[in-house]
Amino acid sequence: MSDETKLRELRFRARAMRCEPTEAEAALWRILRNRRLATLKFRRQAPIPPYIVDFICFQHRIIVEADGSQHAESRYDEKRDAFLASQGFIVLRFWNHDVLNNPRIIEDTILTRCGLAI
Repeated sequence: MSDETKLRELRFRARAMRCEPTEAEAALWRILRNRRLATLKFRRQAPIPPYIVDFICFQHRIIVEADGSQHAESRYDEKRDAFLASQGFIVLRFWNHDVLNNPRIIEDTILTRCGLAI
């Protein structure tokens, strides 16, 4: 399979994922969309081949992931995070419970990592 075909498939899958977000992803998107968080521009379900990330701010090279229990001690996530770090990204992972119940802590953490702490 060619790289172009793989990228096209990733884009198709990302588009489908945007249509069916988890509850935590939807809550996080309400915080991040339309530059609502300190005018930071985030994209959701963005392909970074060979992966799709939940949310990304290219300006600050920050990736934000909303994780459920299936991500606890995940070797796949470790490999994925190592790859993304090798590409110059910082990956911030938040448990779904925290996204839904402590959104201010999530906002503060993202702002701090972007150097915009209030």
